[in-house]
Amino acid sequence: MRAIGSALLLCAAGTGAMTAVHAQQADAPQVRARDLGVPFDGTPGPLNAITDVAGIEVGHTTLISGDGDLVVGEGPVRTGVTAILPRGKAYDPVFAGWYALNGNGELTGTTWVEESGWLEGPVMITNTHSVGTVRDATIEWAHKRRFFAPLAGEPDTFWMLPVVGETYDGDLSDINGFHVKKEHVFAALDNAAGGRMAEGNVGGGTGMITHGFKGGIGTSSRVVKAAGDDYTVGVLVQSNYGIRDTFTVAGVPVGREITDLTTTYGDHNQETGSIIIVVATDAPLLPHQLKRVAQRATMGIARNGSFASNGSGDIFIAFSTGNPGKWGREGSAELTSLSNDALSPIFRATVEATEEAVINALVAARTMTGINGNTAHALPHDRLREVLRKYGRLVETDAPAAE
Repeated sequence: MRAIGSALLLCAAGTGAMTAVHAQQADAPQVRARDLGVPFDGTPGPLNAITDVAGIEVGHTTLISGDGDLVVGEGPVRTGVTAILPRGKAYDPVFAGWYALNGNGELTGTTWVEESGWLEGPVMITNTHSVGTVRDATIEWAHKRRFFAPLAGEPDTFWMLPVVGETYDGDLSDINGFHVKKEHVFAALDNAAGGRMAEGNVGGGTGMITHGFKGGIGTSSRVVKAAGDDYTVGVLVQSNYGIRDTFTVAGVPVGREITDLTTTYGDHNQETGSIIIVVATDAPLLPHQLKRVAQRATMGIARNGSFASNGSGDIFIAFSTGNPGKWGREGSAELTSLSNDALSPIFRATVEATEEAVINALVAARTMTGINGNTAHALPHDRLREVLRKYGRLVETDAPAAE
């Protein structure tokens, strides 16, 4: 297997075996929502990605193989795993907080995040039935890579409560075949990198669907001024939620204008998917403030038409890369924190970046056919532009050719 940018991409070689192919480079030009003339509020960072927050690394392992009828344990496979490392591969825990808008999902390790206030490792995202594998493999990776601080006098003592989120890809993938393995988790972590990152049908988002279109991984960022200083807020989503009827882009009811291209299976008017949202900032914030930041992600997906149905697992985590080197088991630390009165620009940036990250996931995703011929169609770029123009919301630009 070979790394492709920050993504390790695997596809079928015709024999059912997984081999690496040049499928989508993280550093290659990608069509994004702004390229199509979608208007968004706020000022993005240079990459308009979570990796605009200095030090963050993202890695994907993407598993795609097989076609035709489902054979449990064999495929077809449309799945993967995504890793977000707050300070790259250096062990330096960050303050964090989390929030569940609707808890029909899983984000492991959050009991200790809530209790301690710290996120002590990466955030991992995969499919619903691979959470255990990813959790266990992350522990093994951290132990083998010495990604921990030994206890005083006990250098070999190690324990970890990894943070692993999930969304369900069983409409397109052999989810009960347990195709995500330890080596795929190691690859996502080892190949994680900063800079431009792949979106759409990659990593944990490979088999996901959003508002009846093909969904997946998306990202965005905002640069804001708070208390007189400039800070960056970055968001990464694994988007797998929503119904077509409520789908909105920049205030435009796109889901009611594009009513065809529905999935070839399931109830299109019942929301049973989920979304995991990771919010990062370099603003120095404390855990209770970061919980407040995580809560604001709800407004971002609400702008796009989410109503957090009973069947949707909408779980968010926020962390700050401020106060580096302050974590420790002994002694005290002097910390810097923004005041609560200074948080409003951070809240607004979180809403804006979350909204755009979801649309970036949809724009990047490509039509995918999975188990039993089930097909999720990509959001058509040309028709999206037509609808935005109809409502007077299109930013006229030399958009890339429709794909």
